Amino acid sequence: MEGKEKFFEHIEKGYTTKGDFITMGAGILNGETVTNALVKIPLKTLNRHGLIAGATGTGKTKTLQVIAENLSDKGIPVLLMDLKGDLSGIAQPSPGHPKIDERHEKIGIPFNATAFPVEILSLSEQNGVRLRATVSEFGPVLLSRILDLTVTQEGIVAVVFKYCDDNKLPLLDLKDFKKVLQYATGEGKKEFQESYGRISTSSTGTILRKIIELEQQGADLFFGEKSFEVDDLVRIDENGRGFINIIRLTDIQDKPKLFSTFMLSLLAEIYSTFPEQGDSDRPELILFIDEAHLIFKEASKALLDQIESIVKLIRSKGIGLYFVTQNPTDVPDAVLSQLGLKVQHALRAFTAKDRKAIKLTAENYPDSEFYDTKEVLTSLGIGEALISALDEKGRPTPLAATMLRAPMSRMDVLTNTELKDVLGKSKLIKKYNEDIDRESAYEILNEKIEVAEKEAEKEKEKKATSRRSTSARKSTRMNPVVKVLTSATFIRGVLGVLKKVIR
Repeated sequence: MEGKEKFFEHIEKGYTTKGDFITMGAGILNGETVTNALVKIPLKTLNRHGLIAGATGTGKTKTLQVIAENLSDKGIPVLLMDLKGDLSGIAQPSPGHPKIDERHEKIGIPFNATAFPVEILSLSEQNGVRLRATVSEFGPVLLSRILDLTVTQEGIVAVVFKYCDDNKLPLLDLKDFKKVLQYATGEGKKEFQESYGRISTSSTGTILRKIIELEQQGADLFFGEKSFEVDDLVRIDENGRGFINIIRLTDIQDKPKLFSTFMLSLLAEIYSTFPEQGDSDRPELILFIDEAHLIFKEASKALLDQIESIVKLIRSKGIGLYFVTQNPTDVPDAVLSQLGLKVQHALRAFTAKDRKAIKLTAENYPDSEFYDTKEVLTSLGIGEALISALDEKGRPTPLAATMLRAPMSRMDVLTNTELKDVLGKSKLIKKYNEDIDRESAYEILNEKIEVAEKEAEKEKEKKATSRRSTSARKSTRMNPVVKVLTSATFIRGVLGVLKKVIR
């Protein structure tokens, strides 16, 4: 009993907060939940980013759902990446269950079934608000990073953007960009050479092949108009709750390059658009990136550097990034070191490699007099996790094995009818789901080439006419020898000679 009281005081002192907070659950000691030993995360430090990790089936997605719901209740909008397709149920209240009631009784907080304001977004042709960005908005540096180009190739991309700026050629989609590349080494080669220097056809060929590779992953659907305005991610409903924006990504799990492209574009746009917040008491927006290993899986060194820079800088805008993955080692060390909140679900030790991963994971957490971290990592049940956060002063809180609260919304997908109802209420679908293909670099250059070809045809015809005219004039000026041979006097003379011979 004395040990439990000491643990209670330890948790209560370590997770005391003067400001607003979200409650994750109650602490666990020796496999038993200590009622009212509440693990609370201050809103003030939620922009310091976080990690939710654990083996398959341990409850990562539900933890994500719990945090998202509580943030929405506090008026903080959320963006969720739904790669498995099981988050849309947030739009419907939980049907409840005796086990949920039992769990909350142990924790010491009431359970209230609630639906939350949801906006369904899509990167592909799935139903939802279409997310797009123009090539111009993406910029030469980010585009080069995504395509993993050499320094020389990056220079060519920069020249293409400069040419389009100088000549007022809108770069909206990938066909615009490809057209300018082809023009630079084709019909417009001379024009480019005079103003920007010679461009290698082998380099442009490589860039084109990499763009085609990106297109094959569906990027042609992402690049274009109308561009999504990131301010639409921070909407509040009529009840003061933040919208939970869910991006349906079930069809791009095998397209990591498209996923990386979208994520970097979104983060760069948020960073450039949102104002500096300074030391705010609450975040502006929280993003959850499920299956986070997809971002890092095929990322180049340059791309990883870009992600690391954004993770470091974006928190000053009041933006929190939360990576959800099976193992913390899926996230590069440079990014992992930036994450303030860590929610670690159980890990399984089936192999020597697994045991090594568990040892490394345990070293990422502060020591505790109440736990053997390595042992706890393999003994946690479903819906239980080790939590380490930052207090209001940015100091690590005590390590707490936690019985997590249950989601207030439904832990399942929406039916087709329910999904149609959510989409029908959306104010953003009308704004973004119209296909726009206005005149841009592709059309302008095609027209320019067509005009040039017509001019060239006219010039060719003019030269041909001139040649025919010259030939005609020449034919009228008869050669003197021919003139003599064909003259009447010469012919009569020859005929006279022939007559004499015949006689």
